[in-house]
Amino acid sequence: MPEWLYEAGIGEARAALVEDREIVEARIEREGEGPRVGAVVAAKLVEAGRGGKGALVALDRAGDLQATLADAPPATPTGTRLTVEITRMALRERGRDKPARARLAETGTALTDGPDLYARISATGIPVAELASTGPDRLEQAGWSELIDSVRSGHWPFAGGALWVDATPAMVLIDIDGEGDALTLAKAGAAAAAGVIRRCDIGGSIAIDFPSLRDRAARQAIDALVDDMLPQPFERTAVNGFGLMQIIRRRARPSLIEQICLDPVATDAALLLRQAERAVGTGLLSMTARPVVIDHIAANPAWIDALQARTGRRVELAADAAMKGAGHAQ
Repeated sequence: MPEWLYEAGIGEARAALVEDREIVEARIEREGEGPRVGAVVAAKLVEAGRGGKGALVALDRAGDLQATLADAPPATPTGTRLTVEITRMALRERGRDKPARARLAETGTALTDGPDLYARISATGIPVAELASTGPDRLEQAGWSELIDSVRSGHWPFAGGALWVDATPAMVLIDIDGEGDALTLAKAGAAAAAGVIRRCDIGGSIAIDFPSLRDRAARQAIDALVDDMLPQPFERTAVNGFGLMQIIRRRARPSLIEQICLDPVATDAALLLRQAERAVGTGLLSMTARPVVIDHIAANPAWIDALQARTGRRVELAADAAMKGAGHAQ
């Protein structure tokens, strides 16, 4: 029976939808990612754009956050106070960041932070198990660390081949690599690619590079397989003669790939804090990592306070320039 595993970690909430002891969807929500989809926020118009297009608002949130506004009334003067609803979160891409997108909220709409990760997974109607750091590590048993490693490396093995996944500013590229019969490899790769897209919540433009299939019926079989394996809604092209398919999915939040790969310091900090929560022992709890990770944690003293409260141990941070990865806690 499918079940969501939910963990309210320090600085990061995480959830995994598990079916047959395998993670089929994985989501994280970090502090400081900006207003969520559905948040209703007070704002001020700072750029009017032209004819209501290309407008920019400053959000009444810490951090000087901004959002593009799709439907600003024409001739609205800059400085006008508005209430807006976030329709897409801010996104990080290699070499640039994209501000959130917003629309005007209906008059009288109350300000709200929008549904958090727990609320969103609860709304699916699938049972949710809330995990504690003192119990069995069910996330790890389901393959959480292996999932993070695959996201970071971009390498996703499957029977008979592997996917190479790379998030570029233009689109997410999925290359199917393997040997043997092209149609067999393409079918296995289609199933694996659909699984990764769902697991990592990849949105926007996605290109899948299949083995070249000269037979039109074979290409149509791959089209049908993707339609069957990938949950709607999405749009796609047919596989062309060069083996390329393009898929378009709604992109309302950063994907797991963007969160993990484009913010490696936050990723390692979250992993280290999770490890520290589960560290066995008493007395001083020492967390050692490369300096940039330690600095990131030290800049958030509330995380250290929460860790001390949850473990009942005094926390010490130690920077080690020779340390690799997330570091260790003991």
